[in-house]
Amino acid sequence: MRITGIHHVTGISGPAQTNVDFYAGTLGLRLVKRTVNFDDPGTYHLYYGDEIGRPGTIMTFFPWALAVKGRSGKGMTTETAFSVPDGSLGFWRARLRDLDVEIDSADERYDAEVLRFRDPDGLPLALVEDAFSDALPGWADGPVDPDRAIRSFFGVTLASAAPEETARLLTEVLGFEHIGEEDDRLRFRGGENAPGRIVDIFPSLVLGRQSAGTIHHVAFRTRNDEEQRAWQERVSASGLRVTDVRDRKYFRSIYFREPGGILFEIATDTPGFTADESVETLGSRLMLPDWLEERRPQIEGSLPPLTMPSSASDGEDAVQKAGEESFPASDSPAWTGSTI
Repeated sequence: MRITGIHHVTGISGPAQTNVDFYAGTLGLRLVKRTVNFDDPGTYHLYYGDEIGRPGTIMTFFPWALAVKGRSGKGMTTETAFSVPDGSLGFWRARLRDLDVEIDSADERYDAEVLRFRDPDGLPLALVEDAFSDALPGWADGPVDPDRAIRSFFGVTLASAAPEETARLLTEVLGFEHIGEEDDRLRFRGGENAPGRIVDIFPSLVLGRQSAGTIHHVAFRTRNDEEQRAWQERVSASGLRVTDVRDRKYFRSIYFREPGGILFEIATDTPGFTADESVETLGSRLMLPDWLEERRPQIEGSLPPLTMPSSASDGEDAVQKAGEESFPASDSPAWTGSTI
């Protein structure tokens, strides 16, 4: 048994519109699903990815308008890195500069060019030139030239409170391979030809505080329910407490905290984001699971309206209404604790 790579990464953000403007506009990802946090339906759960939200491309957020700023640090997933085609970082450097995104650094890591920056809430992000991503499709109808568009995740960085034990879990339980060390950064690889196959462990002395601008959890992918049950048994046999299976409509999930305090998930590839929308209409309206449909009027009334940015590759922004539904604005509650 071996984890091939990341399924999705879920963060916490401030106002939903600011989040959409950045991830769908500035970064050019597609908003593939607009739904709610199934455990807290008073807030959105927004999913971004490639054209159809393939596993390995999906960045998701719980936006709380009144959430205070968090701090990435020990016991958390810190930096999230996306893959872009070889030779495209010059384009991205210019695009981010034109859209007033401050670049933290541009350097090399493990012989790959890396551009590091933050989203509007301060969440650490990176773009990595990755030859593997050249074989993945760019979103043809997106605001970024598909030859330069973000393809998938490259990987994540873990600031574990117990690095050796986290490394042991990755290699002995999840099947990652330790492939190198550079400047105190340990690198592990899942499936060699899978999106989001890289996991780094990097020490941090800063204590993390979860709120806006931090990662809530990282989810690894498994093909189906049968494999997920096998992972559930395997992780439990390692001595960690694993949840029962949670139905997230577009995938099914199990959760556990690894020894360094970071929340992990293992999610199924199926059924995917076209379970309740066509490819053409993905993300255009609020979708709810069957058990929340009877509460639709109340839920819609509690959520702020969203517009989709249309940001051309030269950095000019325009705003157009997404879908036919308009939801009345209201203040979202501040985030008050971790949900699964």
